[in-house]
Amino acid sequence: MESRTYTSPADVAQWCASAGWPVHPLVPHQKTPVASCAACRLPGHRTSDCPCLAEGRWCHGLLAATTNQARVTDWWASQPGFGVGVACGPAGLVVLDVDAHAQALPQRHEVLPGIAIHETIDLTGLSTGYHSLALLAALRGQPDPALDDLTLRVRTPSGGLHIWYDATSAPRLRSSVGRGGRGLAWQVDVRAVGGYIVAPGTRMRNGSYERVGECSRPAVLPDWLREELERTGHLEKPRESRTRPSARIDPALSAVLSAGWGSEAARKTLETVLEPVLACATTASGAGFSDKLNRAAFTAGGLCAAGVAEPVRVQQLLEEVAEHVRPGQHRRSAQIISSGFTAGLQRPLIPGGRR
Repeated sequence: MESRTYTSPADVAQWCASAGWPVHPLVPHQKTPVASCAACRLPGHRTSDCPCLAEGRWCHGLLAATTNQARVTDWWASQPGFGVGVACGPAGLVVLDVDAHAQALPQRHEVLPGIAIHETIDLTGLSTGYHSLALLAALRGQPDPALDDLTLRVRTPSGGLHIWYDATSAPRLRSSVGRGGRGLAWQVDVRAVGGYIVAPGTRMRNGSYERVGECSRPAVLPDWLREELERTGHLEKPRESRTRPSARIDPALSAVLSAGWGSEAARKTLETVLEPVLACATTASGAGFSDKLNRAAFTAGGLCAAGVAEPVRVQQLLEEVAEHVRPGQHRRSAQIISSGFTAGLQRPLIPGGRR
């Protein structure tokens, strides 16, 4: 992959696809995938039954990512302003997403997950992900990845840095969101299986994703970073366990039915619409969590409107599922639930019947 500058999103997309990195469109000047078609946004829609992916449409975000040159050409010819997302898992990429946000320093045990930092160590001046990553490297006696000019590095519009690595020969590593002990370091997220990254050359309203230095290829993921990622819980879990509702959720489902408002059909309906929401727990971003939660809330509202589920208990269930999947985002999740649930109340749903 030669070093050059690409002037249009279509060029960027073709460049990535030619490198073997599956791409999918992003909303112009935003980091989010473009919306699915109308049919794919309907409540109860399941990606496993969706014909759009096989037919070459861009529904379902990174699930639609492709290296098919003809398809990529068609997508960006129809919408030249689309941004470019790269699906990290299929591309065999692990990308360290280093942030430079203005945040208060967390507690010492949260700076480097799993590594105790003694009270006698002065952390004055540690204020961004650049610093916490450099600290981790120093503790391991390794060079700072942010300064690694032998791998592709991309400056983000907000001043952060994406450090790209080739992980095709490493165990499958999953994305993280930098919380719950799964981040590599404070303000250092990981984009890998189940996540995507914005391609270099993609423009946002506040700037562009620009390559740093001359290197345009990801280097092989260093062994010490692979070991750190495994240590911090980034090894992918077995597939069969990823979409099963957790034991913490099952009692809440039972509570809905034990109140006398439910039926076995209602339970199955709830489980069906909650399954894709729960599946988002292993994906940092790009999984369509908001859309899936909204659909589940809409369906739950319809069940309540039909009298087969009790509104307060069902809303509590939705909130618990949302917190399980996206911890710490209660306010945002509550707004999504309220919107979908209110709309569903206008459309009674009898399980097994029609609205």
